[in-house]
Amino acid sequence: MIEIPSDLNPELVPLVFLLGNWAGAGVTDFPGAEKANFGQEVSFTHDGRDFLEYHSRTWILDQDGNKVKPLETESGFWRIDKDRKVEVVMVRDDGVVEVWYGELADKKPQIDLVTDAVARTAASGSYSGGKRLYGYVKSDLMWVGEKATPEVPLRPYMSAQLKKVVSPEDVAEMARNLPDMPDDGIAFFK
Repeated sequence: MIEIPSDLNPELVPLVFLLGNWAGAGVTDFPGAEKANFGQEVSFTHDGRDFLEYHSRTWILDQDGNKVKPLETESGFWRIDKDRKVEVVMVRDDGVVEVWYGELADKKPQIDLVTDAVARTAASGSYSGGKRLYGYVKSDLMWVGEKATPEVPLRPYMSAQLKKVVSPEDVAEMARNLPDMPDDGIAFFK
């Protein structure tokens, strides 16, 4: 179930499915880099203003699912207008800053984004743009990213399936909101 926080800016209600902390795993594969499984932690938060704050960390996983080394870190800000147009400003640890534009699909929690502008530092790798698709599917946040470089045309390079992370505070809040249960607890399930 998706809850709308009382202090969420009303303009952000269409993006409420993104809110929270997410964790999961995916696959990365792009020419010039080794294909690998990766772990990911993502957070979408808000402070009442008209944007969501976004943070993502990824790391390479070994065959047993253990962290091997960092992969990418990115942060940004997500906005949506009254016409369901989404804009994202994002900065990545490799020296790339991007402006993304897209839209929220009609009647489903899915966002398609395309880079509009890319700025790179001298130390960053070769990169000319990308596309991303985010979707809320059966309570999971799923995404796929495509990227292009001057040498490689646009192609998929990363995808992941993320599950909502429940904090101890969330569990305590859920416990406080449980209906009164009979002493044996069994009648609750009948």
